[in-house]
Amino acid sequence: MKLSSPVGVVPKIGPKYKKLLENLEIGTVQDLLYHFPFRYDDYSNVKNIGDLLENEVATVKGMVESVTNIFTRNGKRLTKIVVNDGTEKIGLMFFNQHYLKTTIKTGKEYTVSGKVGTFDRKISFISPELEESREVNINTGRLVPVYPETYGVTSRWLRARINDVVLGEIELGEFLPENTIKKHGLSTFNWSLKQIHFPDTEINAEKAKIRFQFEELFLELLKVEKRRVQWDSKLKSTGMTIKDTQIAHFIASLPFKLTDSQEKSVGEIMKDLAQKHPMNRLLEGDVGTGKTLVALIAAYNTHLNGFKTLYMAPTEILAAQHYETFNRFLSPLGVKISLITGSTKPEKDDFDILIGTHALIYSKEKFKGVELVVIDEQHRFGVEQRGKILEMANDGTVPHLLAMTATPIPRTLALTIYGDLSISVLDTHPNKERKVSTKVIPENARDRAYQWIKQKNEPTFIVCPLIEESDALMLENVKAAEAEYAALKKTYFKDVEMGLLHGRMKPKEKEEVIEKFRKGKIKVLVSTPVIEVGIDVPEATVMVIESAERYGLASLHQLRGRVGRGSKEGFCLTFLSTQSKNAYARLKNLETVDNGMELAEIDMRARGQGDIFGAIQHGFKKFKIADMFNVKMLEKAKEEAKEIYPFLDYYPLLKERLTQEAGEYIPNN
Repeated sequence: MKLSSPVGVVPKIGPKYKKLLENLEIGTVQDLLYHFPFRYDDYSNVKNIGDLLENEVATVKGMVESVTNIFTRNGKRLTKIVVNDGTEKIGLMFFNQHYLKTTIKTGKEYTVSGKVGTFDRKISFISPELEESREVNINTGRLVPVYPETYGVTSRWLRARINDVVLGEIELGEFLPENTIKKHGLSTFNWSLKQIHFPDTEINAEKAKIRFQFEELFLELLKVEKRRVQWDSKLKSTGMTIKDTQIAHFIASLPFKLTDSQEKSVGEIMKDLAQKHPMNRLLEGDVGTGKTLVALIAAYNTHLNGFKTLYMAPTEILAAQHYETFNRFLSPLGVKISLITGSTKPEKDDFDILIGTHALIYSKEKFKGVELVVIDEQHRFGVEQRGKILEMANDGTVPHLLAMTATPIPRTLALTIYGDLSISVLDTHPNKERKVSTKVIPENARDRAYQWIKQKNEPTFIVCPLIEESDALMLENVKAAEAEYAALKKTYFKDVEMGLLHGRMKPKEKEEVIEKFRKGKIKVLVSTPVIEVGIDVPEATVMVIESAERYGLASLHQLRGRVGRGSKEGFCLTFLSTQSKNAYARLKNLETVDNGMELAEIDMRARGQGDIFGAIQHGFKKFKIADMFNVKMLEKAKEEAKEIYPFLDYYPLLKERLTQEAGEYIPNN
């Protein structure tokens, strides 16, 4: 039996259980062994029956004297087992388990663990853990692991199967380098595997956990190193000439001055474009910091070199918006800009810059002459999709890649998901006077807030998380855009021009609504979060966010970035659909913190890594055991991965494990 063997080779795992285990993402022996406990029940307090106290958790060992099935007057089915340890007797009470009469053997010694209670006014165990006494028990008398379960698969069953493997004849060779183990004070693989599942002490369980946390981060960061080496060493690109004179002339002709961080980012990108290996850079910046202009300058330099650019936006609305921007700045310079959407097709190959949605990357059409690919809103574009860029290779060269995001990336994620990218950060706003005041509005102040909005009479966004109202109990108070639009039209804004915007509308309908809002023909726009990504209406000054507790702070920060972009102050009002004090306290951070990165870190601590991964990269493998808040361990694992990767040939077991998880090893020459 090997770690890579199908889980069906484990004794007592037949087709039925094999199918059930798929629900826990267990398909191999390794998956089973890496299905770690999420807690331990402490049954290590072994006592005599005569010394037991009510409400304590304890373990006793004794001979089973009798097993009796009982039917009560009100129809309950009980099973009573009497155990005698030589000092005293105790009853074990089980409900609806009459089968125990045939499985529990009288005259045999059993170990019993659980909470001591009373039944019929006598000290008893109610539904305890029970197993025949052995030299080493796995369900009683110790720290007992409790696992994530699924229908038909209990922790007790998982313990037995995992124990069979851990104690069986399996190749459990250590694959981490000996120096790595010593340097970081880690425990060995065999010892850790036994102690994380069946620990002798809590300290041992923690040591084993640390080993597997480091291992998981280390393997993930080795994959990052592989991707980085693939881009930096193995892939070739067309190194461009940096057209300093034309670029400087273009920047000087702009109606505004670049910020310091824009200038720095342009410099970093130009340096990358001149290299003979493809750029692999992430441009990060809050809403309104000018990422599009930086990308536009890179695209212009690409054009001056005689090459083409693909610019991918997350929505058709945003693609059309960028098309207008690029046309405004670059068409007078003779650059041909084309737009491709569901309803718009460009003339074949007749473009210098082609703008479309992310669907472009799945196009079967070969884009000849494309040497720069820009992906707007990187957080909607995963690692696997980045690999699609490789398929765009022309004559053995791969296009340069510039990814962009307005989602703040906490340091931990920069080390893991984006560890193979160079990162440029835009941390200053072109509009230095820009100000957005944020207020968390309690339900009893809703009426006053809407009266204030009506009196203000300025372009207003009202964002709702749903399109239609839901009957689901957990969503019953969550505002829906269509219902809210109808309700507000009859009440606060019956004399005001209103519009409705959501993802199910046709692209043309969306564009018409946005254009009316931009021109002031619509004063109040009720929308789903479709506006989060890039809709630019500088005159909008008020943002209302309904059911705000359903969003991450980073997403709320992006939404409020849609207002206050012109000369007037912006206002963001967040409403809750719950009375939760925790939700209210979390949202209050928006009133005092205007830094996206800081808000992302706050959210990560408050809501856990799931929300961050969900927002930034759908489909990213969440860690099973690694702690994303342990930056110290992350940095150690990162350094170790960078140090070890070039010498993987010297560590065949580690190389085999990495190849198993990430494909063929790419040497770093």
